[in-house]
Amino acid sequence: MSILKQRIWARAGALALAALLSACATPPKPEAVGSTDAATADSALSRFGRFALSVTHASSQVEAVQGGFSWRDDGRQLMLDLSNPLGNTLARVWVLPGQAMLERTDGSQEVASHPDALVEQVLGSPVPVAGLRDWLHGRTGPSAVQNQRLDEQQQLSSFEQSGWRVTLSRYDEQGPRLLQLNRHEASRSISVRLVVDQ
Repeated sequence: MSILKQRIWARAGALALAALLSACATPPKPEAVGSTDAATADSALSRFGRFALSVTHASSQVEAVQGGFSWRDDGRQLMLDLSNPLGNTLARVWVLPGQAMLERTDGSQEVASHPDALVEQVLGSPVPVAGLRDWLHGRTGPSAVQNQRLDEQQQLSSFEQSGWRVTLSRYDEQGPRLLQLNRHEASRSISVRLVVDQ
């Protein structure tokens, strides 16, 4: 087993153990969707599903990790739970205006100005949490977009934004149920697949 994969599973194992030992930790609850204004209510979204993360290094070595996710966004505050394949919560990420917080089940916390850095600490590779706030709705975010394409139903199907190549499909009334994210860097290529179950 490679060093990176050992680190990923060591983190996952430590966080899962912490989850088992301290199930009583209760993070603050986000505000109810009904208490937000119309603009933020439009951005409210709850999604649950599975993720698979794969990293291919320049040496052709491949690292992979998978698990489940729970996404609850009231348009102002976002709560993202990441779990291992056994369903044990690894960590919870809160995204508040101007701040992101990683909370482990033992109650320990880390704070940063951007959620992507916190998720990278848990998984060992980047996942574009900030971009997903728009992409899960089937729309692009505020930063520059290239190569945008629509499907036959005029729904957003692919584009490039913030260094990620994004492919969206299997839409329901809330947005895409399949998201494929790819990023190519000098030393590695990263692939993230999100499957929304509900």
